[in-house]
Amino acid sequence: MGINDESDIEANLQIGPTDQGMVRLFVAGEGLEIPMDFEPEEAEEIAEEIRAAAQAARRAKRR
Repeated sequence: MGINDESDIEANLQIGPTDQGMVRLFVAGEGLEIPMDFEPEEAEEIAEEIRAAAQAARRAKRR
């Protein structure tokens, strides 16, 4: 499965700080739980990538 492949799988995403000073992305769905912990600097890089992807998606939608 790639980034452009559609899927009927549903999942929930939670994002928040941990008591250990990490940023956790927690994905849960269909009997699966995936906790992903990142240093704050890594989380900021991910946030920048998400913003850039959102901007690119807006440009693609206008075409």
